[in-house]
Amino acid sequence: MRCPQLFVKELLRGERAFTYDNYMSIERYKSKIMSFYEGNRRMPSYAEIATLLGFKSKNAVSKVIDKLIDMNVLEKDSQGRLVPTSMLGEVKMLGVVEAGIPTLAEEAAEMISIDQLLIRNRENTYVLTVKGDSMIDAGIRDGDLVVAEHGRVAREGDIVIAEVDGGWTMKYLRMKNGTTYLEPANRNFKPIFAEESLNIGAVVTGIIRKYR
Repeated sequence: MRCPQLFVKELLRGERAFTYDNYMSIERYKSKIMSFYEGNRRMPSYAEIATLLGFKSKNAVSKVIDKLIDMNVLEKDSQGRLVPTSMLGEVKMLGVVEAGIPTLAEEAAEMISIDQLLIRNRENTYVLTVKGDSMIDAGIRDGDLVVAEHGRVAREGDIVIAEVDGGWTMKYLRMKNGTTYLEPANRNFKPIFAEESLNIGAVVTGIIRKYR
Protein backbone atom coordinates (compact mmCIF):
# COMPACT_ATOMS: atom_id res chain seq x y z
CA MET A 1 0.00 0.00 0.00
CA ARG A 2 1.28 3.46 -0.85
CA CYS A 3 2.35 5.81 1.88
CA PRO A 4 -0.74 7.91 2.75
CA GLN A 5 1.19 11.16 2.52
CA LEU A 6 2.32 10.33 -1.00
CA PHE A 7 -1.19 9.24 -1.91
CA VAL A 8 -2.59 12.60 -0.82
CA LYS A 9 0.01 14.50 -2.78
CA GLU A 10 -0.77 12.42 -5.85
CA LEU A 11 -4.52 12.85 -5.40
CA LEU A 12 -4.38 16.58 -4.86
CA ARG A 13 -1.39 17.36 -7.04
CA GLY A 14 0.17 19.54 -4.39
CA GLU A 15 -2.89 21.56 -3.42
CA ARG A 16 -2.27 22.93 0.09
CA ALA A 17 -5.92 23.64 0.94
CA PHE A 18 -6.61 19.93 1.24
CA THR A 19 -4.85 18.72 4.39
CA TYR A 20 -5.87 16.60 7.35
CA ASP A 21 -4.15 15.18 10.37
CA ASN A 22 -4.01 11.45 9.74
CA TYR A 23 -3.96 11.36 5.91
CA MET A 24 -6.78 8.83 5.63
CA SER A 25 -6.87 6.90 2.38
CA ILE A 26 -9.48 7.30 -0.32
CA GLU A 27 -10.90 3.93 0.76
CA ARG A 28 -11.80 5.40 4.14
CA TYR A 29 -13.54 8.33 2.50
CA LYS A 30 -15.49 5.93 0.32
CA SER A 31 -16.52 3.93 3.39
CA LYS A 32 -17.82 7.00 5.19
CA ILE A 33 -19.84 8.16 2.20
CA MET A 34 -21.29 4.71 1.53
CA SER A 35 -22.10 4.22 5.22
CA PHE A 36 -24.12 7.47 5.06
CA TYR A 37 -25.90 6.14 1.96
CA GLU A 38 -26.77 2.84 3.66
CA GLY A 39 -28.06 4.57 6.77
CA ASN A 40 -30.07 7.28 5.01
CA ARG A 41 -30.89 5.57 1.69
CA ARG A 42 -29.65 8.63 -0.16
CA MET A 43 -26.33 10.13 -1.09
CA PRO A 44 -25.01 12.97 1.11
CA SER A 45 -24.83 16.49 -0.26
CA TYR A 46 -21.45 18.12 -0.81
CA ALA A 47 -21.90 20.00 2.48
CA GLU A 48 -22.68 16.76 4.28
CA ILE A 49 -19.67 15.09 2.69
CA ALA A 50 -17.49 17.93 3.95
CA THR A 51 -18.84 17.34 7.46
CA LEU A 52 -18.42 13.55 7.19
CA LEU A 53 -14.81 13.84 6.09
CA GLY A 54 -13.90 16.82 8.23
CA PHE A 55 -13.15 19.12 5.29
CA LYS A 56 -13.52 22.90 5.21
CA SER A 57 -12.78 23.29 1.51
CA LYS A 58 -15.42 22.63 -1.16
CA ASN A 59 -12.57 22.04 -3.57
CA ALA A 60 -11.30 19.23 -1.35
CA VAL A 61 -14.71 17.55 -1.49
CA SER A 62 -14.76 17.90 -5.28
CA LYS A 63 -11.33 16.27 -5.51
CA VAL A 64 -12.50 13.25 -3.53
CA ILE A 65 -15.74 13.00 -5.51
CA ASP A 66 -13.83 13.13 -8.80
CA LYS A 67 -11.54 10.35 -7.57
CA LEU A 68 -14.48 8.16 -6.54
CA ILE A 69 -16.08 8.73 -9.94
CA ASP A 70 -12.80 7.68 -11.60
CA MET A 71 -12.87 4.53 -9.42
CA ASN A 72 -16.43 3.78 -10.62
CA VAL A 73 -17.75 4.01 -7.06
CA LEU A 74 -19.93 7.05 -7.80
CA GLU A 75 -21.45 8.63 -10.87
CA LYS A 76 -23.68 11.57 -11.69
CA ASP A 77 -27.18 11.11 -13.03
CA SER A 78 -28.80 13.18 -15.79
CA GLN A 79 -29.51 15.95 -13.27
CA GLY A 80 -25.97 16.02 -11.93
CA ARG A 81 -26.81 14.28 -8.65
CA LEU A 82 -24.41 11.76 -7.14
CA VAL A 83 -25.49 8.12 -7.21
CA PRO A 84 -23.55 5.01 -6.11
CA THR A 85 -22.32 2.51 -8.67
CA SER A 86 -20.83 0.01 -6.24
CA MET A 87 -19.86 -3.30 -7.81
CA LEU A 88 -21.48 -4.99 -4.83
CA GLY A 89 -25.06 -3.79 -5.05
CA GLU A 90 -28.50 -5.34 -4.75
CA VAL A 91 -29.30 -8.42 -6.82
CA LYS A 92 -32.20 -10.85 -6.93
CA MET A 93 -32.07 -13.80 -4.58
CA LEU A 94 -33.61 -16.79 -6.32
CA GLY A 95 -33.63 -19.21 -3.41
CA VAL A 96 -31.68 -22.45 -3.02
CA VAL A 97 -29.96 -24.52 -5.69
CA GLU A 98 -28.87 -28.11 -5.09
CA ALA A 99 -25.40 -29.22 -6.07
CA GLY A 100 -26.62 -32.80 -6.37
CA ILE A 101 -29.77 -33.98 -8.16
CA PRO A 102 -31.30 -31.18 -10.25
CA THR A 103 -34.53 -29.70 -8.92
CA LEU A 104 -36.77 -26.92 -10.14
CA ALA A 105 -35.72 -23.54 -8.75
CA GLU A 106 -38.52 -21.05 -8.22
CA GLU A 107 -37.75 -17.37 -8.48
CA ALA A 108 -38.30 -15.36 -5.32
CA ALA A 109 -39.03 -11.64 -5.24
CA GLU A 110 -36.56 -11.04 -2.42
CA MET A 111 -33.70 -8.66 -3.05
CA ILE A 112 -30.39 -9.08 -1.28
CA SER A 113 -27.57 -6.59 -0.86
CA ILE A 114 -24.23 -8.30 -1.33
CA ASP A 115 -22.60 -5.43 0.55
CA GLN A 116 -24.74 -6.12 3.60
CA LEU A 117 -24.24 -9.88 3.25
CA LEU A 118 -20.45 -9.67 3.27
CA ILE A 119 -19.81 -6.52 5.30
CA ARG A 120 -20.79 -5.92 8.90
CA ASN A 121 -18.61 -2.90 9.62
CA ARG A 122 -17.85 -0.98 6.43
CA GLU A 123 -15.26 1.39 7.86
CA ASN A 124 -13.19 -1.50 9.25
CA THR A 125 -13.59 -3.82 6.27
CA TYR A 126 -11.07 -4.29 3.47
CA VAL A 127 -10.78 -6.45 0.36
CA LEU A 128 -7.45 -8.12 -0.35
CA THR A 129 -6.24 -10.12 -3.35
CA VAL A 130 -4.94 -13.58 -2.51
CA LYS A 131 -1.48 -14.53 -3.71
CA GLY A 132 -0.34 -18.14 -3.46
CA ASP A 133 -2.05 -21.45 -2.69
CA SER A 134 -1.31 -22.00 0.99
CA MET A 135 -5.06 -21.81 1.78
CA ILE A 136 -6.34 -23.82 -1.16
CA ASP A 137 -7.82 -26.60 0.99
CA ALA A 138 -10.00 -23.94 2.64
CA GLY A 139 -11.38 -23.10 -0.80
CA ILE A 140 -9.27 -19.96 -1.14
CA ARG A 141 -7.32 -19.82 -4.38
CA ASP A 142 -4.67 -17.61 -5.88
CA GLY A 143 -6.34 -14.52 -7.35
CA ASP A 144 -9.44 -14.70 -5.14
CA LEU A 145 -10.58 -11.65 -3.21
CA VAL A 146 -11.06 -12.01 0.53
CA VAL A 147 -13.13 -9.70 2.71
CA ALA A 148 -11.43 -8.99 6.03
CA GLU A 149 -12.61 -7.02 9.05
CA HIS A 150 -10.11 -5.13 11.19
CA GLY A 151 -10.84 -4.93 14.92
CA ARG A 152 -12.96 -8.07 15.04
CA VAL A 153 -12.02 -10.47 17.85
CA ALA A 154 -10.17 -13.43 16.34
CA ARG A 155 -10.99 -16.90 17.66
CA GLU A 156 -9.22 -20.19 17.20
CA GLY A 157 -10.15 -21.63 13.84
CA ASP A 158 -10.73 -18.24 12.22
CA ILE A 159 -8.88 -17.39 9.02
CA VAL A 160 -6.91 -14.27 9.83
CA ILE A 161 -4.68 -11.68 8.25
CA ALA A 162 -1.69 -11.70 10.57
CA GLU A 163 1.70 -10.08 10.91
CA VAL A 164 4.28 -12.62 11.99
CA ASP A 165 7.88 -11.58 12.58
CA GLY A 166 7.40 -8.50 10.39
CA GLY A 167 5.70 -10.21 7.44
CA TRP A 168 2.00 -10.44 6.56
CA THR A 169 0.16 -13.64 5.71
CA MET A 170 -3.30 -15.23 5.71
CA LYS A 171 -3.72 -18.48 7.65
CA TYR A 172 -5.88 -20.29 10.18
CA LEU A 173 -5.40 -19.09 13.74
CA ARG A 174 -4.52 -22.03 15.98
CA MET A 175 -3.65 -22.54 19.64
CA LYS A 176 -1.86 -25.48 21.25
CA ASN A 177 -0.57 -25.83 24.80
CA GLY A 178 -0.87 -22.08 25.32
CA THR A 179 0.97 -21.28 22.12
CA THR A 180 -0.65 -19.34 19.31
CA TYR A 181 0.43 -20.18 15.77
CA LEU A 182 -0.73 -20.01 12.16
CA GLU A 183 -1.75 -23.04 10.13
CA PRO A 184 -1.96 -23.18 6.33
CA ALA A 185 -4.69 -25.10 4.52
CA ASN A 186 -2.25 -26.96 2.30
CA ARG A 187 -0.22 -30.02 3.29
CA ASN A 188 2.76 -28.69 1.36
CA PHE A 189 3.15 -25.83 3.84
CA LYS A 190 4.26 -26.05 7.46
CA PRO A 191 2.62 -24.32 10.45
CA ILE A 192 4.11 -20.94 11.31
CA PHE A 193 5.31 -20.28 14.83
CA ALA A 194 6.43 -16.74 15.56
CA GLU A 195 10.00 -16.24 16.66
CA GLU A 196 9.44 -12.69 17.86
CA SER A 197 5.89 -11.41 17.31
CA LEU A 198 2.48 -12.41 16.01
CA ASN A 199 -0.24 -9.78 15.62
CA ILE A 200 -3.72 -10.27 14.19
CA GLY A 201 -4.60 -7.51 11.75
CA ALA A 202 -8.02 -8.68 10.59
CA VAL A 203 -10.40 -11.63 10.45
CA VAL A 204 -11.47 -12.98 7.07
CA THR A 205 -15.26 -12.84 6.81
CA GLY A 206 -15.90 -13.67 3.16
CA ILE A 207 -14.47 -14.60 -0.20
CA ILE A 208 -15.21 -13.30 -3.69
CA ARG A 209 -14.40 -15.24 -6.85
CA LYS A 210 -15.11 -14.25 -10.40
CA TYR A 211 -15.23 -17.04 -12.95
CA ARG A 212 -15.49 -14.93 -16.09
